[in-house]
Amino acid sequence: MSQKPRRAGNGPDRRAFLTLFGAGALAAPSLIRPARAAGEDKLLQSLIDQNQSRELGQDYDSASRTIHMPKSSLPSLSASTADTTAQAVGQYEGILARGGWPTVPPVERLRLGNRHPSVVALRQRLAVSGDLDSSASAGVSDIFDSYVEAAVRRFQARHGISIDGIVRAETFKRLNIPCDVRLAQLRTNVGRLKALSGNLGDRYVMVNIPAAQVEAVENGVAVGRYTAVVGRPDRPSPDVNSKITEINFNPYWTVPVSLVRRDLVPIMQKDPNYLTNEHIHIYDMHGQELQPTQINWQTNEAVNYRFRQDPGDFNSLGTLRIQFPSPDGVYMHDTPEKGLFGEDMRFHSSGCVRVQNVRELVDWLLRDTPNGSRAQIDATIKSGQRVDAKLKQPVPVHWVYITAWATPDGVVQFRDDIYNKDGLGQYAATVKG
Repeated sequence: MSQKPRRAGNGPDRRAFLTLFGAGALAAPSLIRPARAAGEDKLLQSLIDQNQSRELGQDYDSASRTIHMPKSSLPSLSASTADTTAQAVGQYEGILARGGWPTVPPVERLRLGNRHPSVVALRQRLAVSGDLDSSASAGVSDIFDSYVEAAVRRFQARHGISIDGIVRAETFKRLNIPCDVRLAQLRTNVGRLKALSGNLGDRYVMVNIPAAQVEAVENGVAVGRYTAVVGRPDRPSPDVNSKITEINFNPYWTVPVSLVRRDLVPIMQKDPNYLTNEHIHIYDMHGQELQPTQINWQTNEAVNYRFRQDPGDFNSLGTLRIQFPSPDGVYMHDTPEKGLFGEDMRFHSSGCVRVQNVRELVDWLLRDTPNGSRAQIDATIKSGQRVDAKLKQPVPVHWVYITAWATPDGVVQFRDDIYNKDGLGQYAATVKG
């Protein structure tokens, strides 16, 4: 349930339909503390080593090296996440008691080498949240140097937006969400995490819907992390607690009745050749194939028939579907629309979850399954044949709604409240569905 249509002649753009388819005081306390060693993050270290300002001195250089980026090996959801997030609540209560953080006056853009009054507030803001070491904030300097850039990168990483070290509208928006709002988010999510963190299993797949991210977790380590596209606010991805049982290679895609009514009928009214161009066949209740011209598209007659798209690189599910029991009929899958993975706001599907580099995830899932090697996976996809592979050992899968959490390394992360479940009012994310 997750895709949008390609342009067919003068018909609608593929993304217009198949995306609808388918499927105060400067502080760096313990849970936002500096890193223990500079080597913990090579990317940040390289940034620090670049464009060093000779005027800042050795003390500034040493202090800035204590800030680290989030560790990719730490899962967002684990048995300890509720406890570490509860500790973060205490830390943010302390920040709020000391006056919170300042507002950073927005400008069009701030980047390395700029000199601007807003940089003073930016330094203070980043120091309060632990992204820039308070001892390295160089007082009231208005220069956007390499240390500020590294701090901005860390802030962007903690908030799930593009990491480029440049402050634009999306970064300003998150910088200026007040401390009391973030504290409320943390408190809300502690309750969610307590309900979720029990009996996860030693090996599981976790989809964090607001983060639009998938993690493969084994023995407390995130061994795989995958960018995802999840449900739009008006077609949200549901919470899931199930077990992955099967992988479908080169799958057919059957259009859900709800999408036939909401999406397919209007598209066919505009472009009668759409079904043919997209290799979608129509079948009646007896399994007999019908032609598009046999259906009155000015009515809802189409909801009485089954619409099935052939396997292929044009298929809205791509080449792989990850199946598990679900009362909502959702699943995880590949997609031909790879460009969506490059967006910050990846909320385009009708409930299902599209996974970038899905072959890597499938390889991990089929590790103990006969004929489940990566070479066999690639060969089966290349053959174009319909193959269903049942997992030797089903793997738990959890789709969760977590917008704030802290990991054991002391990094606190936030994501947009895309479905407006946190009660943030004006600070809830707004995405056009």
